Amino acid sequence: MTRADIVAAARRWIGTPYAHQASLIHVGCDCLGLVRGVWREVIGEEPEAAPPYTPDWAEASGTETLFDAAKRHFGSVALSEFREGDTLLFRFRDYLPAKHLGVATSATHMIHAHAGACVAEVAIGAHWRKQLVAAFAFPGVAD
Repeated sequence: MTRADIVAAARRWIGTPYAHQASLIHVGCDCLGLVRGVWREVIGEEPEAAPPYTPDWAEASGTETLFDAAKRHFGSVALSEFREGDTLLFRFRDYLPAKHLGVATSATHMIHAHAGACVAEVAIGAHWRKQLVAAFAFPGVAD
């Protein structure tokens, strides 16, 4: 599996409508569902089942559930060194747990899903850079 394979898999999801807790290409997904779908395409079976979660799960629980799962299943990457094909983790507020994911398509762009819109490729501008807290490589990716 190459970084190009990961980016190509993520780009196939572009236009998929947002649907909380879903992970079905061209049907619906949220940010976690997008990453889960890319995982299934480039690696295979998911390493663990995603538990049910509400839209405010991070605020309600106060735990780093998404961050901890990413550390279990992906390799850590220095924020200054993320590359195409890496998974990016964002925190919407400094005092809240991280709760948003995207797949980098370059050092300046990513693909992500967010409420009210379809999966899209967007620039990682100042707003996103400020919220970026971690980057992870898919296991087994060829550099």
